[in-house]
Amino acid sequence: MSLPLKIRRLGRQPYEPVWRAMSAFTDNRTADTVDELWLLEHDPVFTLGQAGKMEHVLVPGDIPVVPVDRGGQVTYHGPGQIVGYPLIDLRRAGVSVRELVHKIEQSIIDTLAHWNIDAARLEGAPGVYVGAAKVAALGLRVRRGCSFHGLALDVNMDLEPFHRINPCGYKGLAVTQMVDLGGPSRLADVEDVLIGEFCRQFGFDAEPAAPVLPELPARVAV
Repeated sequence: MSLPLKIRRLGRQPYEPVWRAMSAFTDNRTADTVDELWLLEHDPVFTLGQAGKMEHVLVPGDIPVVPVDRGGQVTYHGPGQIVGYPLIDLRRAGVSVRELVHKIEQSIIDTLAHWNIDAARLEGAPGVYVGAAKVAALGLRVRRGCSFHGLALDVNMDLEPFHRINPCGYKGLAVTQMVDLGGPSRLADVEDVLIGEFCRQFGFDAEPAAPVLPELPARVAV
């Protein structure tokens, strides 16, 4: 029997409230909490993972740099990029952390294949690549056996901010996007396919949910 997966398509959102919301969702969930996938765009922001080094942030300019609690180094989020946050109970889904990464990557590779874009993994460098250029980045965190943070797929965006950093800690790493590879320009078209491929990888049944951040119970002051 397939497990349900609530899909929240949140539009454009500032970074930090969403980060707080997915962290709180993970901390408050129980064994009965239905898994969710949040899809959105972020206002321009550089995020620096737990292993991140500021030396890889070259000239941020007017774009804020936010240290966060995911794996990985520095990356950029901005309009025209699909950010996906899978909030999954790994034990219930029957996947290890390694399988989680592999299945997310495969769902992106299979999504790109819908537009005849030939993408692949690079050994030792999480994410998805077309040739030597990165088209999707991954940065995950698992707490209490549940995942948060996630993926960023470049669709139709201004790639200039990537020149202000060493993307994912790699000096001179080329970055590309779907629209430059013959893919679509509308994020909604890509989201539709990505949801299907993601659910196929994990054996989920997609269930549309309200396009708002979920309300969580207020914590009792001690």
